Amino acid sequence: MNTNANTKSGLYRRLAGFGLAAALVTAGIAAGVQAERGKDKAEPSRPVVNFKEDRRAPERADQLAMSFASVVRKVTPSVVQVTVSKQLQQADWQRGGMPGPDMFEWFFGQRPGMRQGAPTPAPMPRQQGVGSGVIVSEDGYVLTNNHVVDGADEVLVRLHDERELKAKVVGRDPQTDLAVIKVQATELPALTMADSEQVEVGDIVLAVGNPFGIGQTVTMGIVSATGRGNLGLDYEDFIQTDAAINPGNSGGALVDSQGRLIGINTAILSRTGANNGIGFAVPTSLARYVMEDLVKDGQVRRGFLGVAIQDLTPALAKKLELDAQGGALVADVNPGTPAAKAGLKSGDVITELNGKAIRDSKQLRLQIARTEPGTSVTLKVLRDGKAKSFDVALKELTQKATLAKTGGRSAGDSEALQGVGVQDLDAQTRRQMKVPENITGALISEVAPGSAAERAGVRPGDVIVEINREPVSSAEDAVNLTTKPKDPVTLLRVWRDGSTRFVVVDESEQG
Repeated sequence: MNTNANTKSGLYRRLAGFGLAAALVTAGIAAGVQAERGKDKAEPSRPVVNFKEDRRAPERADQLAMSFASVVRKVTPSVVQVTVSKQLQQADWQRGGMPGPDMFEWFFGQRPGMRQGAPTPAPMPRQQGVGSGVIVSEDGYVLTNNHVVDGADEVLVRLHDERELKAKVVGRDPQTDLAVIKVQATELPALTMADSEQVEVGDIVLAVGNPFGIGQTVTMGIVSATGRGNLGLDYEDFIQTDAAINPGNSGGALVDSQGRLIGINTAILSRTGANNGIGFAVPTSLARYVMEDLVKDGQVRRGFLGVAIQDLTPALAKKLELDAQGGALVADVNPGTPAAKAGLKSGDVITELNGKAIRDSKQLRLQIARTEPGTSVTLKVLRDGKAKSFDVALKELTQKATLAKTGGRSAGDSEALQGVGVQDLDAQTRRQMKVPENITGALISEVAPGSAAERAGVRPGDVIVEINREPVSSAEDAVNLTTKPKDPVTLLRVWRDGSTRFVVVDESEQG
């Protein structure tokens, strides 16, 4: 490491929508779990969804059924076509690469019948799209995807009996890509919800929806994986399936072999935008509580812990001298948050929440978010190799509660500090790099191409706040702390984009 006086400078994840559907967009993540939110907790004066639920595990017969016709007959009346339309504005028209309506005069002169100097009437066209939805209550509540109805001026629902009804958007949750719409009707064929926690890899599933707007279609496959993430949403716990899901399937039903709803089809992983055998559905365990909050409050209330977290990789566990195989590593704790008040510290590894094991940071973030704000939870934590328990009273996640971010994917198991240049954080540098006053450390000004540090994910603009758990207050500190040890593996804690994370840099693997 050296000090510098100056700083030197695939695959598509697509929503299974049609028309108005767009690519998944990465959003900020807040660590932010809910005690079970049942219908009985809603205030009497507020609406509730009277949905059907069957929490039994699916039947797993040894012999494969030769036909699912009876299941399809039961399910298809509950899956609807959702048609949305939006009045395009001038900006939308031009953004799409099309000339504005006044371009008629530009090419052809004044339109016939128009007096000289009068503005040309040019009604903008309407954009339309088609998706799917699932009837979840007999009185007209329908679950679909947020990206299906986002920005729509008009939403129409076509039922299995060909009736077309106007729908009202009850609420949207972009962070899970779910939405609830409602039609004015009664005695609708509501689909029974299963407990998606009972789903196992290898279970047979059916996907029902309206791909490409051609009409209702059923495809069959198996559950390829559960607990999938990294598609760009804040809260992800997708069921992955190889049942064909294509544009237009968004908001449709993923059901088990008994015809019970286990997920809302949402996204596909594809090079072409069409089905490649990798589709994703939001599980009912997540969709249910989002739906109930949207109906009751018009928004989703989420718990807030106040920590920046990341996965505990084998390299991090070794450097931190921890004998843990899973859990969420606390990279930072925001002052004044529930986590800080309870006594959590950077370097803690959260291994359990209310007695349930925590696999990784994604699971913890999702479980915290699903916990009712104000609820007290018990966290089991590994600190310096010893197990401790903390009772934490969660607050409600708000727009201002921005710290509870994931530290992102760990930098990996092979890294080092040769080729890294650092400089002091003076007032001018802080302003340029937008580093808060409460962050103390050394600014990384240079990372050599091909170095272990670059492979680890270290980049210019990062601020080193700790080296091997020792605090760094200046560039000189950083240099001194990296010249003393003989160990080629260095543990960094760096600040970037408003949160901190741990990074393991292993110089021993450099050629």
